[in-house]
Amino acid sequence: MRVIAGTARSIPLKTPKGDKTRPTIDKHKETLFNCLSDRLYDCIFVDLFSGSGGIGIEALSRGARKAYFVENDKEALGCIKDNLAKTRLEEKSTVISSDVKVALSSRIGEKADIIFMDPPFAAHAECEIIPLIMKENKLNEDGMIVAECDFSADFTFLENLGLQIFKEKTYKSCKHVFIKKK
Repeated sequence: MRVIAGTARSIPLKTPKGDKTRPTIDKHKETLFNCLSDRLYDCIFVDLFSGSGGIGIEALSRGARKAYFVENDKEALGCIKDNLAKTRLEEKSTVISSDVKVALSSRIGEKADIIFMDPPFAAHAECEIIPLIMKENKLNEDGMIVAECDFSADFTFLENLGLQIFKEKTYKSCKHVFIKKK
């Protein structure tokens, strides 16, 4: 895994051993960031369920002002810190060693322009996390949430939150769902 573009382009990133995390493959990451390109510069980016931090690091490399990395696995946290040091992006980063729910409730102190979430697919955590994002008022008025999820993820609950899907990118193994306020 590597940084695809920007100031840290081509720098290889460390990933946790085993199958506890599922790094977004380069092809999917490139498509994702092509969709986000006009919103990245000077944005506040939140990377929930960060794993190795590859998505948040890519956002910083491409011009995000600040990124929050939320992860509770110790090995993954070590990878995030090593990757931030390797890419020299530590000063623009806040690494939060915490459960995502706790981080959203009390550890992220500002509204985000882009919130990316890649929870374990089987948990379908988007059903709990997206309502919490809205309850805690963590999304800017024109901000977006992007969920990486499996094909069975159900987003019918968005309507009740005043949210809507405005784009979806489907791959062989997963999809990216782009969500914004109505």
